[in-house]
Amino acid sequence: MTSVRQISDRLAIPVIVAPMFLVSTPAMVIAACREGLMGSFPAHGTRSTDVFESWLVEIEARMRQLEDEGSRPAPFAVNLVVHESNARFKGDLDLCVKHRVPVVLSSKSAPGEVVARVHDYGGVVFHDIASQRHAHKALEAGVDGLIAVTGGAGGHTGTLNPFALLNEVRRLFDGPVVLAGGMTTGRDVLAAQAMGADFAYFGTRFIATQESSASDGQKQMILESNASDIFFSAAVDGAPANWLTKSLLAAGADLDVLRTTLPGKIVASDQTRKRWKDIWTAGHGVGNIDDLPSTQALCLRLKQEYTQARLAFGQRLAGTGASG
Repeated sequence: MTSVRQISDRLAIPVIVAPMFLVSTPAMVIAACREGLMGSFPAHGTRSTDVFESWLVEIEARMRQLEDEGSRPAPFAVNLVVHESNARFKGDLDLCVKHRVPVVLSSKSAPGEVVARVHDYGGVVFHDIASQRHAHKALEAGVDGLIAVTGGAGGHTGTLNPFALLNEVRRLFDGPVVLAGGMTTGRDVLAAQAMGADFAYFGTRFIATQESSASDGQKQMILESNASDIFFSAAVDGAPANWLTKSLLAAGADLDVLRTTLPGKIVASDQTRKRWKDIWTAGHGVGNIDDLPSTQALCLRLKQEYTQARLAFGQRLAGTGASG
């Protein structure tokens, strides 16, 4: 079985490019993995199981090509929504098993079946959690790691402060933890490690890249927004999420109504695609995004920032006498 340590050893920096609905693309995944960051995409973000499999085939072929050329790409990951609203779950899981996807990122429900089948072929499962209760259930299901989704994360999100949630998780679990929420720089990756996380989850920063399939309007709105332009609501598609306020207003949403509307039933991804194609998500990190680089250029930047942050922080600790 592939160990989390083996996966970590394939990463240039401990970053997972988060799976993003209607944003992630094979080109983004491949570019990230080539630079030593774990690329990922959501299975339900493809239009059909046939398209999902074609993406897997394309990514696998490029990974083999990179290895043949002497590169050592990071492993890739696929997000599976384990929820009754996802009619494709069974078929998508079958394809993950068929293609032996190295890392599966499960979300929205107890991942017991996912864990059993992925472990059978030697894969690894990380599961989204937003509270200690979620963490208990995921660990009972036998997951290999937890993704702590905290307040400020883009898309479907948690609400807890990252210090609070991470500390609660660490009281339960000493294994791999991924921290998600508002991070945009290599310095943030180091900060996540200092807090006790093993990996950092980057989503919103990668929406504003050339390989992203987000619309030009969404990318431009991210460039023009800051953290106060993010609106939290569970009333849009039934699950708690952070949205770009300007996109809600442009779609005719009444923010006062959304603030007081109770969440409804979680909407399936195919319905979400049709109903909310012009309502866009983003996290609190938007205020630190002001360009649209290629995925490769952004990965190179993050690696450089991370290296510089480690050096500077080591010098800072040495200067205060805190290093020993």
